[in-house]
Amino acid sequence: MPDLDHEPLEDLFRAIRTILGRSPYKEEKDRFGKYLDLLLSWNQTHRITGVRSARDVVHKLFVDSLLFYPLLPPTRPLRLLDVGAGAGIPGIPLRIVDTGIALTLIEAKRKKVSFLEMLKEEIGIKETRVLQGRAEVIINQCPDLFEKFDAVVSRAVSSLEIICPLALPYLRPGGLLIISGRPLSESALLSGAASVNRQDVRISDLGVQRQFWSVRKD
Repeated sequence: MPDLDHEPLEDLFRAIRTILGRSPYKEEKDRFGKYLDLLLSWNQTHRITGVRSARDVVHKLFVDSLLFYPLLPPTRPLRLLDVGAGAGIPGIPLRIVDTGIALTLIEAKRKKVSFLEMLKEEIGIKETRVLQGRAEVIINQCPDLFEKFDAVVSRAVSSLEIICPLALPYLRPGGLLIISGRPLSESALLSGAASVNRQDVRISDLGVQRQFWSVRKD
């Protein structure tokens, strides 16, 4: 087992206070603690993520995930899809802090899917759905997912042109795709997209800033 260090979680709890305007609940603290421990443990043999230290997991994965939160549609319950979920980022941290989110995760790699299935049981979000495969294939295998979701999130993708054709079929009309990173085409006119907007989210006291792109479906 790795040397488990929970001190960096205090920065995450500060981020929750700033972003959600409230203190984290005990259940949230417990879930993030278990999440951190399990991810560090699995990383030793399975390399679920390239982020290795407790501090980096908290800052580069957990806090970074919560930066999506202000951009989510306000209606609850919120049907949220995370495409290319990897270690559950950003979907699971968002679900931990908001029980009004009905979360589905899509991930292509079997070992990461195994981690996500174990994780949802261990931290008590069993209703979360985990699907293995590529998004463009799953939409054909599971037609019940067509236009089911209010929002789709994806982290650190390279281009709007890559993610939009994959994500838009899952979104209901008027639904929102939110991605982080720096897409190559900043003003792309995308089929099926009513609008494309850039937004920056900052947490000044933690020195955190992230660029996002939101695409609303026609």
